[in-house]
Amino acid sequence: MSLELKQSLKLSQQLVMTPQLQQAIKLLQLSRMELVELVHEEMEQNPLLEDVEGQESQEDKSPGEASLEADTMPTPEAPEAAKTEEVKGEEGANKDIDWEQYLESYQTLGTTAPSNKGSAAEDLPSYEATLTRATTLFDHLVWQLRMGKLTPEEEKVAMLILGSLDDDGYFKIDGFRGDPLIRVAQEAGVTINCAETILKRIQHLDPIGVGARDLQECLLIQARQLGAEEGIVGAIIKRHLRLLEAKNLPAIARELHVTLEEVIAAMKVIANLEPKPGRNFAGEDPQYITPDVYVYKVGDKYMTVLNDDGLSKLRISSTYRNALRAGMSSGKAKEFIQEKMRSAVWLIRSIHQRQRTIFKVTESIVKFQRDFFDKGVAHLKPLILRDVAEDIGMHESTVSRVTTNKYVHTPQGIYELKYFFNSSIGCTGGDEIASEAVKSHIKSIVAQEDGKTPYSDQRIVELLKARGIEIARRTVAKYREMLGILPSSKRKSYY
Repeated sequence: MSLELKQSLKLSQQLVMTPQLQQAIKLLQLSRMELVELVHEEMEQNPLLEDVEGQESQEDKSPGEASLEADTMPTPEAPEAAKTEEVKGEEGANKDIDWEQYLESYQTLGTTAPSNKGSAAEDLPSYEATLTRATTLFDHLVWQLRMGKLTPEEEKVAMLILGSLDDDGYFKIDGFRGDPLIRVAQEAGVTINCAETILKRIQHLDPIGVGARDLQECLLIQARQLGAEEGIVGAIIKRHLRLLEAKNLPAIARELHVTLEEVIAAMKVIANLEPKPGRNFAGEDPQYITPDVYVYKVGDKYMTVLNDDGLSKLRISSTYRNALRAGMSSGKAKEFIQEKMRSAVWLIRSIHQRQRTIFKVTESIVKFQRDFFDKGVAHLKPLILRDVAEDIGMHESTVSRVTTNKYVHTPQGIYELKYFFNSSIGCTGGDEIASEAVKSHIKSIVAQEDGKTPYSDQRIVELLKARGIEIARRTVAKYREMLGILPSSKRKSYY
């Protein structure tokens, strides 16, 4: 056996994820709000980036020229010098780039049109809408308790109880299986009777029923407030909540030895009670959706328009442009400016590419889903990412990223771009229909049913078949649950 040294050449290809490429991919999947935040962060870190709206330079251009640039966004193709630098990568990072040529060709690279400078007084939010935070259930109850007189001992018990309320307003202690009042009494060093007195006082604050330990107690407190605890209403709450949940009113009538009409009257009272007293204080602030793109119908054609409102119109700072032109920078300062210049140019190009891709994907979706835009959700067609990717000449992963957390405003409403991609379900005659369209048909069938004789899942299957949609009963049950529709036994109405 002998050892020898040899030299050999091997040609191979590999994909290198440069930081710039990683940033471009990241930008594709960002939502509109995340993109705005990222642009603000980049502007804080990169002094070469500036917002045309906020820092328009009168020395470089007149207002008319700035407006023209906003309407005619240039395609952000890098000049030859910049392209050469991009190909060389890290190896050529320290070499000079002909930035003067670049700046002469592209003095302003805008991502979007600037937003309006001023706002009319009537467009400003109301005073109530400027509150920093909404009143919590805890704050609301503490305010009411302080209207009365509590001893320091009673206040300690009250604060322990209020601190143990969940989002629905129920008195519970995580990890404690017994009566939470026992735990509170022990921690406060008071008797059970003292703690019970404070709890009852809390339970009759607004909202009524808060501080209850279970649903039954919550409903009984409210029934007592209405003076209905001793009648049929109280009997149902105390002994027959399960039958009430199943809407088995005849069984309740037999158990209580009353007529069905009396049970229905009691059911109406219970239906007006609040099973979750704290829900009005637990809701999060609404999240408003701003569409990334609009689709308008003009005559017989659909027009796709990107939504540029609220996005900064970026450009390279005039101060640093002039510094590079005049040759004022040298050494480390010049390297710093060139590094930030590369970062700024790549960011602007990446945002342009993102916007252009959203536009292409939306136009392709409009082409495939023309029936949806004309007639509504029931006419949504099956569509997969590959169909759109092949249509616009991009990879499926790119289409997937660009449709995530992006919304389109259509004549039928606002939808996420991913909403238009659906699996297919067979129809009579060999045609196919989208799963979302089937859900729409199920929703319309349930909406048209008689509340006293709701359709069973099997009956819905038969009605769908009459519409040319062949689907199994278990699939109907699955879609019904996804839509939040109760079974027929719980949808039955007695009044």
